[in-house]
Amino acid sequence: MEALMSVLAFEWMDYKSILIFLCVFVLLADFLKNRVPADFPPGPRPLPFIGDLLRIEPRRMHLQFTEFAEKYGNIFSIRFFGGKVVVINGYELVREALVQRGEDYTDRPNVPIFDALVGNRGLVMSNGNIWKQQRRFSLHTLRNFGVGKKTLEPSIQQECQYLIEAFASHQGQPFNAHYLLNNAVSNVICCLVFGDRYEYKDKQFQRVLKNFSEIVYLEASLGVQLYNMLPWLMKWMPGSHQKTFTLLQEIIDFIDVKIKEHKESLDPSSPRDYIDCFLAEMGEKEDVESGFDIKNLCFCTLDLFAGGTETTATTLHWGLLYMIYYPQIQERVQAEIDAVIGSSRVPSLNDRENMPYTNAVIHEIQRMGNILPLNVPRMATRDTTLDKYTIPKGTMIMATLNSVLHDEKMWETPHSFNPKHFLDQDGQFRKRDAFLPFSLGKRVCPGEQLARMELFLFFTSLLQRFSFTAPEGEQPSLEFKLGGTHCPKPYQLCAVQR
Repeated sequence: MEALMSVLAFEWMDYKSILIFLCVFVLLADFLKNRVPADFPPGPRPLPFIGDLLRIEPRRMHLQFTEFAEKYGNIFSIRFFGGKVVVINGYELVREALVQRGEDYTDRPNVPIFDALVGNRGLVMSNGNIWKQQRRFSLHTLRNFGVGKKTLEPSIQQECQYLIEAFASHQGQPFNAHYLLNNAVSNVICCLVFGDRYEYKDKQFQRVLKNFSEIVYLEASLGVQLYNMLPWLMKWMPGSHQKTFTLLQEIIDFIDVKIKEHKESLDPSSPRDYIDCFLAEMGEKEDVESGFDIKNLCFCTLDLFAGGTETTATTLHWGLLYMIYYPQIQERVQAEIDAVIGSSRVPSLNDRENMPYTNAVIHEIQRMGNILPLNVPRMATRDTTLDKYTIPKGTMIMATLNSVLHDEKMWETPHSFNPKHFLDQDGQFRKRDAFLPFSLGKRVCPGEQLARMELFLFFTSLLQRFSFTAPEGEQPSLEFKLGGTHCPKPYQLCAVQR
């Protein structure tokens, strides 16, 4: 009996030793994987394996980053998205990183959820030769179809009229304008990419738009954050990350159908839209190395479709909310519209230079709307430095736009809605260096010119025809929800014809 007990005790000690060894080995491996130089940016002390996951609140992450910056400085580090992340705050440092040292931060990082969804494809998350070739091609193609030119203006003006009719159909009764705005803005990019616009009651297209909105919101969910930390485990587990995959596949299936329809009716000598141009450029043989293949066409189309819809529509959604919240500003915008445009013709881009107050209000909506507060992440392409810190190659960089658009050194009243930020002493429009809602550097948003056109024409067209109020008895709120974008919480409005 004593001999048996001795054997069992020995075996228990043996298992215990193995367990201790494995724990030490895993902890050591985690330490070696995440070790950093002595002069790496400071930050909170992370836990093994999960880093700062328990410390971060994804639904208010941009506000937490401001709090961390107050404690650790305008360059600090956290362990998130599966590795070390350097967060850069404030106009001066963000500009230094993305412009003066732009070559050091050109690439996108390997965020597990995006890697699983997209890989090295598309226009937003791709790197290297594929990104260079596809960005150049998309900018050239969209410019040929009128982006940044007056030739596109009639199409946007026509869509404005469709949107006005849709608003008028509610006859001043409360409604949520979110999906109408999404549909209208999306139709502009759809005409450029697909060659078609979609009716506001098109159920299939409404489902696509809702899928997009849900995916954007799910980016900040716990399931997605856990997937970024432990992708090898979470890919087998249920959760919001699995729903993200399902919703995206539905959108991809929609785009695949459009691509097949284009292939069947393609005339290379007379391309109708972006997809036609891509197929013509691809020719008979796919070139995977430069991204001219069918799979990459699908993801480039997805990026154009998403980028040309969500951010601009969300900015307009914020804009109408601010007009409800600040009725005196709405009245002043309408007075300028009445004086410059009147009621007998539609707004034109030529009107913008004669409407400094309206232009200032639109810019302030973009600043306070703060659509991409965390910016799209970058990655250090080489060992480099920033300020007094060493940034090793492969480190993820988050140059936060929230910190730029609310930089207390750059704005007179950074946390208040104040159109005077964009007006000089004579009431004329003035540009501001720290107005960077589209980011800057080599990865600056390729749709900036289109977004500027759309924001002016949609905003002035709506304010020309309607006065916006909250439903009777309701108090408007500027509360937000944060996912992939910073957007208003759902609200209803009344559009009363003027």
